[in-house]
Amino acid sequence: MLSKKEVATFAGGCFWCMVKPFDELPGIHGIVSGYTGGHVENPTYEQIKTGETGHREAVQITYDPDVFPYQKLLDLYWPQIDPTDDEGQFIDRGSQYRTAIFYHTEEQKELAEKSRQKVEESGRFNKPIVTEILPASDFYMAEEYHQDFYKKNPKAYKEERVTSGRDKFINENWKDR
Repeated sequence: MLSKKEVATFAGGCFWCMVKPFDELPGIHGIVSGYTGGHVENPTYEQIKTGETGHREAVQITYDPDVFPYQKLLDLYWPQIDPTDDEGQFIDRGSQYRTAIFYHTEEQKELAEKSRQKVEESGRFNKPIVTEILPASDFYMAEEYHQDFYKKNPKAYKEERVTSGRDKFINENWKDR
């Protein structure tokens, strides 16, 4: 039986830290680090990091919705980020590191909006949820050295998660208390 394939796109700050949580799960066919939401065609990392292209670092996930439904992707996405930070994520500052859910279908849009409302109503945060829900646009694959960074550079990846404050934030705000 052929598996179905759909696409989900999430911006959660540094894309290096957004791959591993989704990778190698049943129903996940692949994850690509890249750039989306901007006005420059085929941007490079050097252009993106200036914050002037309008793009955000993001991951695009190809998945089988019968095995790993979009709702499960959303449930996994939120605890990877600080949804109250409109200036970037952790030590990564600038518009290119702002969070967003880029929807590809109306169903994804509706599910994303409901999931954001659930996070807002959870009482987990004292500040407003600022993660945007936007229509998907052109997605540009990042340079090869950014792909599967956590596998290629495990030591640097672990250090990035700790020194950025991401792991501390997740443990303090998302782990069941």
